[in-house]
Amino acid sequence: MLSLRHRALLSGLASATVSVGVGTLVVFSYINTRVLQQFDETLRDRHTQLVVGLSVTTDAPDVLRELIFDPAYGTPYSGRYWQVTNNKGDIYTSASLFDETIAEPTRTGNEATIWNTLGPDDEAVRSIYQKITFEDGTEWGVSVAESRLELLSERRAAQSNLLPVFGLVGLIGVAGSLLLMSAVIGPLRKLRADVAHRWDNGDDLKPDDYPEEVSPLVEDLNQLLHRNREIVSNSRRQAADMAHALKTPTSILRNELLNLSESGSDTGSAEEALARIDSQLGRALARMRASNTAELTHSRTDISNSVERLSKFFSIMAEREGKSLTSDYQAGLWVSIDTQDIEEVLGNLLDNALKWCRTTIHISAHRDGRNIKICIEDDGPGIPEEAQSAVLRSGERLDTSVSGTGLGLAITVDLLKAYGGTLKLGVSERLGGLGCEILIPERKDDRHLSRI
Repeated sequence: MLSLRHRALLSGLASATVSVGVGTLVVFSYINTRVLQQFDETLRDRHTQLVVGLSVTTDAPDVLRELIFDPAYGTPYSGRYWQVTNNKGDIYTSASLFDETIAEPTRTGNEATIWNTLGPDDEAVRSIYQKITFEDGTEWGVSVAESRLELLSERRAAQSNLLPVFGLVGLIGVAGSLLLMSAVIGPLRKLRADVAHRWDNGDDLKPDDYPEEVSPLVEDLNQLLHRNREIVSNSRRQAADMAHALKTPTSILRNELLNLSESGSDTGSAEEALARIDSQLGRALARMRASNTAELTHSRTDISNSVERLSKFFSIMAEREGKSLTSDYQAGLWVSIDTQDIEEVLGNLLDNALKWCRTTIHISAHRDGRNIKICIEDDGPGIPEEAQSAVLRSGERLDTSVSGTGLGLAITVDLLKAYGGTLKLGVSERLGGLGCEILIPERKDDRHLSRI
């Protein structure tokens, strides 16, 4: 379905096109009528001149050729002609007719008759004819004709002079359509930007800031925003309450297992099973939290700040183990992810790198096209290519000599997937160990939201 912007633009262009088209037809019709009137008025003037000339030469009509002076009348087939006939059947014509004559209308009254007929060599002409009775009692039929090509030429000249004007009017119409579209779509564009801002800031939209046609929609959006905030808040709070409620019994079980272990019992399998339960619950709660946040909010996080904060924290942990962590990141890398979720992702990967690296870890964050790319690399043994997909599945572990449940990467994948992100494992070109590459979409709205 076409957007409102395209609809307004197409409607405006269609309206401007129809208006200009109808206006052109009306004006051209007026021009054609006006040119025809002027053409006929000129014929009448020439007819009057011929009648006046004939009035003084009725006894010698041959001298009319010398009396009616016009070079076009003396050039054969020039397109301009005159002809007079008496009641005896004598015909006198302009030299331009050569040896041809002009047809006369069969029915005439006292008034002059203007009509379209054929001239010499079947040339289309427009003629004015009238029977005139002079004082000496003689009756003459007087005709003056001119080629219709002259009429068409005058019409084309008048129309061509107006075409640039209509072109300008058309451009003005298009510009008016664009301005109209901007004026109509402006409040909706403002509403779109305001919804994004108000969602982030928790403010309500103000109906008075919009046209009265949009105000009811704004009030409904306010109610929807309140409802969505409550849904998100309740969902995250319930997930946190569930996590807190489960920590108590698992802590009691872990203490009991510790007591049994101190008394000499083998609790390794039970402790591992309890750890897996904790991790599975943590994964489920993380997915629930991420799903609600990703679908119902427009949370935004500056990745640069998160990378800086986690780099400092894990650098201290690395130093305690005789290892080092370096970082390299751009400033102002904003993404549509809840801060807690992205930091859990980075924390899982950094914790995994710290476990397996020999001496060095490196984290970097940069803009890569329309994505934010975060790389976490180490100089550890890495993961064979054929096993990389296996470790991303729930509970898969390649080495059980190091403590863990194998769910850290699975939780990371789940969180990234909820926000449209991806995790790719490979070999670090910098350090030679495992390279984890995270790609998170940097949406256009996120990049330019502060400019709207």
